Amino acid sequence: MQDNFCVINKTKGKLPSLSFLKLKNDILGKKYSLSIAYVTENKSKEINKTYRNKDKSTNILSFPLRENEGEIILCPSLIKREAKNFSKTFSEFLGFLVIHGMLHLKGFEHSSTMERAEEKYDKKYNSRNRHRIINDESRRGRILKRRKKS
Repeated sequence: MQDNFCVINKTKGKLPSLSFLKLKNDILGKKYSLSIAYVTENKSKEINKTYRNKDKSTNILSFPLRENEGEIILCPSLIKREAKNFSKTFSEFLGFLVIHGMLHLKGFEHSSTMERAEEKYDKKYNSRNRHRIINDESRRGRILKRRKKS
């Protein structure tokens, strides 16, 4: 059986060797065809402007192409900078964002149900501690923050 999975690096930087194939098969299924592309901030901004009418770069974009086919576009330089804000390493935040993007491709919208699924897969594949969600008004979104160990 073909895995229906590819990774394309359009940046000049070296990327961590993370395997997303098991994650893809678990969340989207073995028959789902997924491509993951790493792009520069300029390319991320261009794609975000074209498809979402937002004139700024973004860490991740998910595009369902057909019923069992989609693409995730990641901006590693932005992810590296933002990882610190989430108390995660680059690899941890990248893994979390890929989970987030795959759940969108599966049809999830931002909700407590999606957050529970993110936590489940993050814990399973990234061996993360449990998180709690807090609001960050400056970003108008949710931020994941580690719970303090007791």
